[in-house]
Amino acid sequence: MTRTTMARLADGREILYFDDDAVERPAASLVDHRGLPARPEPGELRFDALSREWVAVAAHRQSRTHLPPADQCPICPTTPANQTEIPAPDYDVAVFENRFPSLGPDVSELPAAPGWGDSAPAVGRCEVVAFTPQHTGSFAELGWRRTRTVIDAWAHRTEALSGLPGIQQVFPFENRGAEIGVTLHHPHGQIYAYPYVTPRAAVLAAAAGHYAATSNGTSTLTSALLRNERSDGSRMVLEGEHFSAYVPFAARWPLEVHLVPHREVPDLAALDGAERDELAELYPELLKRFDALYPTPTPYIAAWHQAPLEPALRRTGHLHLQLTSPRRAADKLKYLAGSEAAMGAFINDTTPEAVAARLREVAAAVEPGRPS
Repeated sequence: MTRTTMARLADGREILYFDDDAVERPAASLVDHRGLPARPEPGELRFDALSREWVAVAAHRQSRTHLPPADQCPICPTTPANQTEIPAPDYDVAVFENRFPSLGPDVSELPAAPGWGDSAPAVGRCEVVAFTPQHTGSFAELGWRRTRTVIDAWAHRTEALSGLPGIQQVFPFENRGAEIGVTLHHPHGQIYAYPYVTPRAAVLAAAAGHYAATSNGTSTLTSALLRNERSDGSRMVLEGEHFSAYVPFAARWPLEVHLVPHREVPDLAALDGAERDELAELYPELLKRFDALYPTPTPYIAAWHQAPLEPALRRTGHLHLQLTSPRRAADKLKYLAGSEAAMGAFINDTTPEAVAARLREVAAAVEPGRPS
């Protein structure tokens, strides 16, 4: 059973340790002895009246750590030679407030009817999730027990952040690979708690709401899509008792897989024990299949789409993972140029059916991440 321990860093930021077992951590190992400066002033949220979207302005992030050598990694366990963001000399999974946040640390409501020229402090929360004390490796290599601990950490933070004043959406994600723009090599992810519903989530919520209003209302749109994909079969990648994964019919990215729970749940916190157990098996297997496609590791973005917290949007929301990669060949990446970046009109260089077939074919070369 995962054990959770909370402490504070030298500048007052919160850090939580999620351990694979119930062993209690010595209090002395949790003390941050660094002499850190005061936390920077929060950034700013500016309202774009043309698109009616909020934009975060966070100039203080220009000075954040960028691809340091291993002996200076800020999320490795602390040593006498390298006092890091994680004071303990060892850990399993650690979650802490980002030292260079895009949002936060304060939380509050945004203006209800913003217009041109309106701005507000960049309220919200940005957290870093260190998946392992090991500086090298990947999420796919964590093993079942550690993956299960990460899932518990995501669920814990989703529930806690959802309860903060003004938070409208909680988004756990992982950027993997220099091609994606990571600033730390150490395997890690992030969680953003937004004070507004993000543009992409708003589009998905509108589609889900339209489906609910025009269908018989017995299932969510995400459930209906999963049911259709399982019936067709040509784009299915894997099927479990509680989760299934497929390449969507209208995939936007060269590599794109959606991993969906069969039960209609709004977020990771709502998953039960059996669902979390299976997710700890199937999710790493998907990541391993991505890596098995080419001779070198595949860069990706793992985006957990959780239902927004507004009740009307939450009723039709359905948790799912969108795992995407811009890699369209062993030595080629897809760049978001004119059509995609300017117009949001995607042009895919691969066919979803062919990608799904390849991901099924490489399954034989991938060791399933199942518990012993």
